Amino acid sequence: MVLLALMQAKAAVLDVSANCDAIDDAARRAASAGGQLLLTPELFPVGYAPCRLRTDLDPSTLPAIRQVMVEIARQHRIGLVYSLPAVTADGQWRITATLLDGNGTELLSYAKVHLFGPDERSVFKAADAAPAVVDFHGVRTSLAICYDIEFPETARAAALRGAGLLLVPTALGPGFDAVPQVLIRARALENHMAVAYANHAGAEDGIEFPGGSVIAAADGSLLAAAGSGAELLFAEVGVAGPDDADAVSYLRDHRPGTYRGWEG
Repeated sequence: MVLLALMQAKAAVLDVSANCDAIDDAARRAASAGGQLLLTPELFPVGYAPCRLRTDLDPSTLPAIRQVMVEIARQHRIGLVYSLPAVTADGQWRITATLLDGNGTELLSYAKVHLFGPDERSVFKAADAAPAVVDFHGVRTSLAICYDIEFPETARAAALRGAGLLLVPTALGPGFDAVPQVLIRARALENHMAVAYANHAGAEDGIEFPGGSVIAAADGSLLAAAGSGAELLFAEVGVAGPDDADAVSYLRDHRPGTYRGWEG
């Protein structure tokens, strides 16, 4: 089992120092409470504002921000999931998420496959790679980002690779309450894995983020849920026992070869 901490907070767009301080404080509090892993929202160290990031964020500063994340993980001896832009060798901007262990070692990285809205699509390039899976304190763990979780293929790909925990940094705006309230729980249930979904809370660059972060268990039940303000959620997540495995058979009974023939 892993004691997961989930950070829901308001970022200050392009105020990297303040945002990193907020992550550091959350990591300190999470570690003090026994947390082994802290999940933070999408693009939190720089704030969520795609167009402003492209025009005002100097990509040469990104390695230093990543090093700050490493130092936070090391200092508090806690695993950390953070999300930042990344620029490929051929100049393409992507939205990424990274999982560090408590030594600051990078265990896993992921680039967002499904971009949401005209701003993201004008700034970033969609990735193509499926979610990978690593072992974190005995729990097979994977990453997705925001809009990715609204496509069942993303979570299913992680589950088929053995994931028991899917960590999802997000920047979900108003009007989409069904995502945390319905879809996250459905993804957890249909793939028999815990899903944690960490959102922003408060106004950032004209967007009023509603919070509503959740941690769902592998049976679709809610382990923790946030309101509209800043919160630090905790939940134990881990490998389901044999009785639980018998309760849900979607992975055992799915027929991917058959479904391929359905696509027109």
